[in-house]
Amino acid sequence: MMAYPAAPDIDAMLASGAARTAEIDVTADDGVRHQLWPVGDAETIARLTRAADALPALYIADGHHRSAAALRVAQARGAGTASHGYFLAVLFPHHEMTILDYNRVLRDLNGRSPDQLLAELRQRFSLKASDQPVQPAGSGEFGMYLDGRWYRLTIRPELAPGTGDKAKDDSIDRLPITLLTRNVIEPLFGITDPRIDKRIDFVGGARGLSELQQRVASGEMAVAFALYPTQMADLMAVADAGGIMPPKSTWFEPKLADGMVNHVLD
Repeated sequence: MMAYPAAPDIDAMLASGAARTAEIDVTADDGVRHQLWPVGDAETIARLTRAADALPALYIADGHHRSAAALRVAQARGAGTASHGYFLAVLFPHHEMTILDYNRVLRDLNGRSPDQLLAELRQRFSLKASDQPVQPAGSGEFGMYLDGRWYRLTIRPELAPGTGDKAKDDSIDRLPITLLTRNVIEPLFGITDPRIDKRIDFVGGARGLSELQQRVASGEMAVAFALYPTQMADLMAVADAGGIMPPKSTWFEPKLADGMVNHVLD
C-alpha cells in the first residue's frame, strides 16, 4: 500500500473513474466494503501513467517486507520487463490516509513496584491521574494504564525534540514511539529490540483503549501505554530524509482484502 504526495490531477482522474458503478462490489466478513473500478481505455491509462511517472516519490505505507521480497524475486530472476519485474501495489492520496495509533503493553515492571515506576516516570514526564481512558492529544503526550488507573503523561519540555545539548529536531526524533522508547521502554524496562523481546506486545488502535485496559486488568500485562498516532506527514518526512521508521510505528485499518486482484508471475 503506497501513498502519493499532492497531485490534484491524479485525484481528479481517480474520482472520475469511481463516479460510475463499480464492477466489483463486495462486503467482506469483517463488514468492510471493497469496490473496484477497472480502467480499460488506453487514453486514460496513458494519462494516469504520465501523471504517476511525474510524481517525485511514492511512499510505502504498508507492505515493506512484501516489497523487499518482490525485489529479491526480481533480482534472482534477472532484469527485464517480464512479470517478475513488477509487483502488485495500490496507491492512495496521502491526504486521504489516516494512520491509527499502535500502542504498547508490557508484561512486567522490570523489578519495580507501581509506585516506584511512577516516581521514575515523574523525572521525565508530568503525570496526572485520570478517571477516564486517556487518548493522547499530541506526540509528546501518552496515556498509561497502571495498577487499575489511567494516567496522562506529558513529556517534560527539556526532553522534547529540539531541546537540550543532545536532542535533534529531526523527523524520527519527533515520532511518538521514539519519545516513548528513549524515555521509557529502553531506560526503564531495558527493552532494546522490541521485535524479539517477549516482554512487550503491540495493540493496533482499532481495538481501542479498552483493549489496553483489559489486558492489564486481566493480569496478562503489567502496564499499557497509549500513543498518539504517527502522522502521514511524519512518515513521508522520515522517508524523504532517508530514514527508517521504528518497528511497529504505523497501523492502517481497514486493509484491502487479499486475493481480490492478483499479479501472476511467469
